[in-house]
Amino acid sequence: MDAGELHALALSRPADALKLARQVLANSPSDADAAAAHQAAGVVHRDFGDIGAAATELKAAYRHARKAADPDSEADILASLGVALVMAGQTRRGLAVLDSIVPGRTGVLAGRILVRRAWVRGALLGRYAEALADAEQAVELLSDTGDLMWEARALTHRAMVLLAMGAIERADVDYARSEELFAKCGQQVEYADTRQARGAAAFARGDLPTALLYLDDAQRMVDELGVFEPDLLANKCVVLLAAGLTRDALTEINSALERFEHQRGSTARRAELLYCAGLAAHAAGALELAESRSRAALQLFRRQQRPWWAARAELALLQSRYAGGDRTARLLHTGRRLSVELDGLDADLAVEAHLLTGRLALARSEPAEARHHLSIAAGARNRGLRARGAGWLAQATLHQVDGRARAMLAACRQGLSLIEVYVHTLGATELRVLATAQGAELAAIALRYAVQRGNARQVLEWSERWRATVLAIPPVRPQQDDGLVADLAALRSLTNRLETTYDQRLGPAPLHRERRRLEAAVRRRVLVTPGTMGHRPDQFRSTELLSHLGDRSLVELTDVDDQLYAMTAARGRVHLELIGPTQEAIRRLSHALFALRREATGRGEDRLDLDAIGARLETALLGDVARHLADGPVVVVPTGRLHAVPWSLLPSLRHRSTSVAPSAAAWLRARSAVPPATERVVLIGGPQLSTGPEEVRRLSELYPDAVVLTEGDATAEAVLQAMDGASLVHVAAHGTFRADSPLFSALQLDDGPLTVYDLERLDRAPYRVVLSSCSSALGGPSGADELLGLVSALVALGSSGVVASVVPVNDPATVPLMLGLHGRLRAGDDLAEALAQARVSAGDDRPARTAGQSFIALGA
Repeated sequence: MDAGELHALALSRPADALKLARQVLANSPSDADAAAAHQAAGVVHRDFGDIGAAATELKAAYRHARKAADPDSEADILASLGVALVMAGQTRRGLAVLDSIVPGRTGVLAGRILVRRAWVRGALLGRYAEALADAEQAVELLSDTGDLMWEARALTHRAMVLLAMGAIERADVDYARSEELFAKCGQQVEYADTRQARGAAAFARGDLPTALLYLDDAQRMVDELGVFEPDLLANKCVVLLAAGLTRDALTEINSALERFEHQRGSTARRAELLYCAGLAAHAAGALELAESRSRAALQLFRRQQRPWWAARAELALLQSRYAGGDRTARLLHTGRRLSVELDGLDADLAVEAHLLTGRLALARSEPAEARHHLSIAAGARNRGLRARGAGWLAQATLHQVDGRARAMLAACRQGLSLIEVYVHTLGATELRVLATAQGAELAAIALRYAVQRGNARQVLEWSERWRATVLAIPPVRPQQDDGLVADLAALRSLTNRLETTYDQRLGPAPLHRERRRLEAAVRRRVLVTPGTMGHRPDQFRSTELLSHLGDRSLVELTDVDDQLYAMTAARGRVHLELIGPTQEAIRRLSHALFALRREATGRGEDRLDLDAIGARLETALLGDVARHLADGPVVVVPTGRLHAVPWSLLPSLRHRSTSVAPSAAAWLRARSAVPPATERVVLIGGPQLSTGPEEVRRLSELYPDAVVLTEGDATAEAVLQAMDGASLVHVAAHGTFRADSPLFSALQLDDGPLTVYDLERLDRAPYRVVLSSCSSALGGPSGADELLGLVSALVALGSSGVVASVVPVNDPATVPLMLGLHGRLRAGDDLAEALAQARVSAGDDRPARTAGQSFIALGA
């Protein structure tokens, strides 16, 4: 293998290259061969291992090249060494080496040296104009020379600079071409690097699913090669954070830091990973850790003379300190300086800096300076995707400062509309829900203003403007993917084995690892589902709601600055009432749920006073709202954190027909849902119920034509096929809510769990669903007051109504309740009225009464 092939191998299969280099050096090579072997080893250590070892190898390579009297080889080795020195934090020295060997070089060698200097100037130092000049010249020198590998590298580095300068489409053209060239010459690691760079380009143009797809492809490739790529992990962390996938980002970056420290990688890469780790800690709310990591990164960047990176790290540090409550004059002074600095280094980050500085100035009662910085930030509101959110937030804040209420509300609407458009581009429910958090501050500004005015209708309309946003968008089913179906089936089988027994040869630990791997595979497949631009839902109007309520009342709760407010719409009017601290309502709800769980299990000798607990819960949730209610049914719209309220436990709602909706608009849509043409009823009985098949057997007597799946027949595929488009589905099966990953919440069937990811494969959700044997009404609050879970998935997919429980229930006590409920459904009642009447028929029997109070009716 000649020197060129060995160098190519160093960035294609680094482990093989290092092994081969060691073999060459162990066999008394010539100076030329020794120089090639040491250089290959140095490049492997530089890019994938120990930077100190890299410098040692490259210096040895240079000594052998001089002895071999090969000036071209000397220059090429010095170029590799110059990059290593910069990566080690010796920026001036490394640049001096690169600058010293550029003059006088021509042809392919000059192109190769310029590629390295372009990378240092662009990726490490953020000096884009200089980097672009080097990259342009390198592309010209290397094109059509037959040196495919270095031509691809030149194109990659030009694309990197173009992307950083905002020329996204031009960058992607270069990346696509370099990807082809790397594939032709077998440069697997560099192909993976280009793949992840295309992910960065997709992210820059706002295509998050494609970005995640490219990054996952790149991760899979480097994992197969056994290579550690800090660049990939840093980019992946940034994209995951932008997607709201904070837990994933933390896992990736913490693992990368641990592995990096073990391998003693370059200080340049260490600084970048620390910067990303600071961003992840901030997103997770660990502000002290975020400060610590951002400060450490800032110190390293300054020591390495990397002003662009240093400015990014300092902004992250300031944002963490501001989030932690720092409003000092010193922080304002730093923000002022940093904003000017970023104006010349990174236009998008400058928007965030000016917004932060404007807010600091406001907090310190310096309105003139606040206007100055907010005006600059607001000027970017129609620029790239990254700057828009901060730009519209700055515009709304600026109008708020100037007392221009209409303009402020218009800015809030416009900013939320742009985010709504972005949410449409996402196909995965999880990403859609998390993306809504980007509009939370804009919605809060408008809602706070409406509350201060005391305008009940305006508060209701702004509460609706950014509530249950994802439910207003038609769902996007995952693409037809045999791999997804196979992974879900494998996950179901594995989970079933874990819950029943475990493989005696493997033990439980390997099975748990395999389950985590399969869950990660399912999520990856679904997250890359592309969105589809659809029609925006009609704007909510309180007048329309009032006209449709009839004799009903609607109570909508909203949280403004940790205070709970209730809007009551009834008898043609809307009332606004301050209830009290949100935390008190959450505390009372926790106590009530504990009491219901205890009563259901029958544990404890002392009986709890559920009536007194319900009265205290009503005071904390509704205050004196009952006086505004009409005599008919009630619709309740809680906040995300209060979604699991057992409403019939409240004295004023105990005997009322009460339905729960994620928003008033969602209730109106559910009311207008068209029932299926055929009255197909499906009855499903899962395994391990204490009552066995009794519940389904007795219900089948009420519905003699029903599709019955129980006693081994209730498998996932059979259940999905039967549910699709059914008029009514009753599921008597245990279930689990996964707080760590709500879309893996599941119903336990005969062949394992049926997850939300399975339900999302339905072409048409069943019209009405009754879930009788698990706490399936639970959801995970995410994004801006959205929910993820079994019930929210069914509602999002189009189910008009769902009955489910907020706590685990007593199976025997539930059977008569369910029979009563279905009896009322057959008599023509809607779900909420049927549930209310079933509770009444339970009488004073304590287990039956407790079971009835544990269920809620959602939808219409």
